[in-house]
Amino acid sequence: MTIHGLDKHEYAGLYPCRLPVWWGFYGNVGIHPSIEGISGKSVVLRIEKRFNRIERIMAKLFRAPREVRRPLDVKNSMLWQLCDGSRTFEQICTVLDSLFHEDISPVIDRTAAGINLLKSKNLMTVLNESFSGKWAIDSGIVPNNQTLKPLDDDLGITTGEE
Repeated sequence: MTIHGLDKHEYAGLYPCRLPVWWGFYGNVGIHPSIEGISGKSVVLRIEKRFNRIERIMAKLFRAPREVRRPLDVKNSMLWQLCDGSRTFEQICTVLDSLFHEDISPVIDRTAAGINLLKSKNLMTVLNESFSGKWAIDSGIVPNNQTLKPLDDDLGITTGEE
């Protein structure tokens, strides 16, 4: 089934790709396509907090966490996994539509909104050509500009399809 208007969208022919950020899986396997590397589990992102001098003092005083853990819902987790720079916007919309049907309708707008939200948080970009591997996009990798401590096993966050 073709999705009307997909070829006219501003992202048509472009390749959404996640940027370097630590991410892993949590929860049980849910709905997912038969595509290698797509687990169907929910995704959580870990982002190191950056404090200025006063914030650092306050954070130490109040024992604030040094990172933000941002769990994604089922649809955004699937979007995150699909956006590895190897699939076009049209291909991603088609997969999401086949999985979630009317729950993600209108699929073009909802997919673009998800990508735009992740772009606004500097977690994703949109490439003109397929991703060439210039940066690490796999799960469980701490980006060069961050220093994250190892996770406690009790959290149930994994970095693969264990």
